[in-house]
Amino acid sequence: MSRLVAIVGRPNVGKSTLFNRLTQTRSAIVDNTAGTTRDRQYGMVEWCGQEFSIVDTGGWVVNSEDIFEEEINKQVQIAIEEADVILFVVDASTGVTDLDDQVAAILRRSKKPVILVANKEDIGDARFNIPEFYSLGLGDPVEVSSANGSGTGDLLDKVIEDMPEPKEEEKPEEDVAKFAIVGRPNAGKSSLINAFIGEERHIVTDIAGTTRDSIYHRYNKFGFDFYLVDTAGIRKKQKVNEDIEYYSVIRSIRSIEASDVCILMIDATRGIESQDANIFGLIQKNRKGLVVCVNKWDLVEDKSEKAQRSFENAIRQRFAPFTDFPILFTSAITKQRIFKVLETAIDVFKNRRRIIPTSQLNTYMLEQIAITPPPSNKGKFVKIKYVTMLKDAVIPTFIFFCNLPQWVKEPYRRFLENKIREKWDFHGTPIAIFMRDK
Repeated sequence: MSRLVAIVGRPNVGKSTLFNRLTQTRSAIVDNTAGTTRDRQYGMVEWCGQEFSIVDTGGWVVNSEDIFEEEINKQVQIAIEEADVILFVVDASTGVTDLDDQVAAILRRSKKPVILVANKEDIGDARFNIPEFYSLGLGDPVEVSSANGSGTGDLLDKVIEDMPEPKEEEKPEEDVAKFAIVGRPNAGKSSLINAFIGEERHIVTDIAGTTRDSIYHRYNKFGFDFYLVDTAGIRKKQKVNEDIEYYSVIRSIRSIEASDVCILMIDATRGIESQDANIFGLIQKNRKGLVVCVNKWDLVEDKSEKAQRSFENAIRQRFAPFTDFPILFTSAITKQRIFKVLETAIDVFKNRRRIIPTSQLNTYMLEQIAITPPPSNKGKFVKIKYVTMLKDAVIPTFIFFCNLPQWVKEPYRRFLENKIREKWDFHGTPIAIFMRDK
């Protein structure tokens, strides 16, 4: 089962800054204006040899104070249902507020591990306000400053400590591909699945579900054999009042982590949006195979080859530097090219498991390296002597043995990857390249 941490709290307490600090990125926009975060940001965190996904919830800016609180409560409720650990961020510089009390009351009733994070402890006399947060009834506050990173190591230690042990669950057959259909709400995911199975059965839905574990639906028709990965059951209608956009993020995380190949749905009528790029980034971080499916192509007025090429180029530019993946233009309603999607996804799955014999790999790659050797650094020359491919790696992984591995920089690694892709078919799957001392 995947492991997921959600960051919750009222606006302007530093959630996005903490997210950037923990993921070591600048993905989330940081500003003093409350409600800057609109789209849900999510990423991967690695600490002490363990990895988990993390979600930054947004403060939704509206004019009504009541609706504002309601939106925060929706996100807290979803975090309680879907996350394994919840980080409740409060502002140590201002002390406890009414909205903090309201969120804490919801979290106290949950059965999920909640870590109270007292942020901005480095501002003025903020540390003297921290004892106030014991009144929230959520245990000892962890003092951090997400701006300069102090205390975040202790916080990550606490997250790992509180993370529940993975449940024993029934695993699908290892040799059968596992496909996840992901994307923004209303991009056509449910329609595509219904077209696959030939009936109006919503395996994937925009409605929040009661189960957090991945569910595998076996598809064995028309010569295809794979699992569709789903993560949610349908809840009672009276309980469906959550933020669909936020729920789709959490569901996508769990679907991606449980799959081999992800089919990313993009709405052709809306173009490429920031959330599409975010989901693509999550697929990359989890090192999954990728098929991009531009859905609702039947609703586009200009269906010419030129329009397709323009759309395809825009996608590859947005998703660069990884551009070696298939893009298909489909319509789930009219079933245009939907089986081509399955054929392509299976091809990507096979590419993901492709093994190149060591002799062939050395014959070709050493020749290419001789033609274009690594650039010298401070008068030192890198000599690559041998290359091999790991047999049991999650993705195609190549090890290059050389005398000075630390001097081989990212541009030359990309050159090696491009040469490998030119010679062998790894279309749709990421490649890992490591330099090791001979």
